[in-house]
Amino acid sequence: MRGVLALLVFTVLAISAPAVAYAETPEEWVALGARVHGAYGAFIPLGVKIGLDAVDRLHAKPRELEVLYYDSEKAPCACFADGIAIATGASVGQRSLKIEPEKAPEGAAAVIVIRPRKGGAGFKYTIPMSSLPVLGKMNSSLDPLGRHNAVMKTDGLFEVTPVN
Repeated sequence: MRGVLALLVFTVLAISAPAVAYAETPEEWVALGARVHGAYGAFIPLGVKIGLDAVDRLHAKPRELEVLYYDSEKAPCACFADGIAIATGASVGQRSLKIEPEKAPEGAAAVIVIRPRKGGAGFKYTIPMSSLPVLGKMNSSLDPLGRHNAVMKTDGLFEVTPVN
């Protein structure tokens, strides 16, 4: 029953996330991320930060974005994708979030391309491997809310470039 309730909450929030993303409190992000992912390590809020950035840059509404995620063989997990999903409303089930079989280039923990689902220009987000030790330190020294706040305040954890 708890799993069904969590899925229902996630579905409702995922569909409406872009419309209410800026109204979310840090505590709500932590609770939602932990329900969706199972925990709230520093990779989740970095995904949220990237997703919110894309929503803002693309002036997106719910269900308007497509996310292509390229993981690295050296990254410990693809957790960033869960944060991006809850911030953008993109999902595997809607086929608007895809984990690509091709790997991110050397030196990148992940590369994420976010663009409008109907086509057009978007943005490429690159999380350099150099961000992993910074995030690891946050994981080992901060609680979930502290991780969220630290990630949101830390610049340089990702690079963003326009893509056509």
